[in-house]
Amino acid sequence: MIDTAIRLAILLAIFASVFVLIQLGLNVAWSRRSHLNTVNKRLKMISAGQSREEVVATLRKNDGTDFSRFPRLIAVRLANFERALRASGLPITTGNALFAMVVGFAAIFALTTAGAVLSGFTISSGTVLLIGAIAFCAAVFLPILALGAMAQRRRKRIEEQFPISLDVFVRALRAGHPVASAIDLLTREMPDPIGSEYGLVADEVAYGAELTDSLASMAERWDLEDVRMFVVSLSVQTETGGNLAEILENLTDVIRARASLYRKVRALSSEGRMTGWMLTILPIAAFVGLFALNPAFYLDVARDPMFIVGFVGLALLYVIGFVMIRQMVDIKV
Repeated sequence: MIDTAIRLAILLAIFASVFVLIQLGLNVAWSRRSHLNTVNKRLKMISAGQSREEVVATLRKNDGTDFSRFPRLIAVRLANFERALRASGLPITTGNALFAMVVGFAAIFALTTAGAVLSGFTISSGTVLLIGAIAFCAAVFLPILALGAMAQRRRKRIEEQFPISLDVFVRALRAGHPVASAIDLLTREMPDPIGSEYGLVADEVAYGAELTDSLASMAERWDLEDVRMFVVSLSVQTETGGNLAEILENLTDVIRARASLYRKVRALSSEGRMTGWMLTILPIAAFVGLFALNPAFYLDVARDPMFIVGFVGLALLYVIGFVMIRQMVDIKV
């Protein structure tokens, strides 16, 4: 009995020691991560020795590309793709991303076709259509969905940070800082993504641009109504005068109330949005995954003349369903 108690006490002591060590390690890692997150990307680049011109060129590499030479439908899609790529924070240009998709599509198409030929499958028009659809889904459609999810996550983050940045801005004004100095304070106090965005505004103002124009460009880059209201408040205060700190404090209350309503709407529509995501991603993921695991499942029937009619019909139904689901879950607040 005594031996059992001693053994149990030893096991408990070992468990407690391991638990304490893990907690200490996690606390150190979390504090280090929190410290790193307080330094935005722009400040890291400046501390690394890069000039303001290089920083602005890097942070705005996907901004302002002229797509007017393309047809309107294609130009709108390219502009939306560039905006999503910029919002995602990936360190690649729009041209490089499109080139990678084209190369990926060609590589998957060529390798899949070669594998089908070597496996003894007949290359028919249905087989070419099937392989093209597989290559498009794997190299274009799924990366665009992942890019959109990353952009939406960072956009949501900047929406959460904006009222906090206004609080810091108001405190700086009440402490006696001018507007330009208050903006510069935000570049040093706020983490990414909004810290680097305010840094771009500060750099543009330092180069001679109007503050309202720079903030309006920031609002257009992220498509944020809250920033547009901030720009309007600054413009009205500049022309008519008044207590800017009090105006922005009231604006902060309005933005937080609007954000609270938006979160309630998202909570009520969460089931529909999740259903939309599942109905959008699951068919494509199952299609690509099943083909990767068992290509013969599709290639055996791709030789049938009716395959093209059925496949094109299913693709059209998927596109119609995709558009309708996006319209149903896109709730404006």
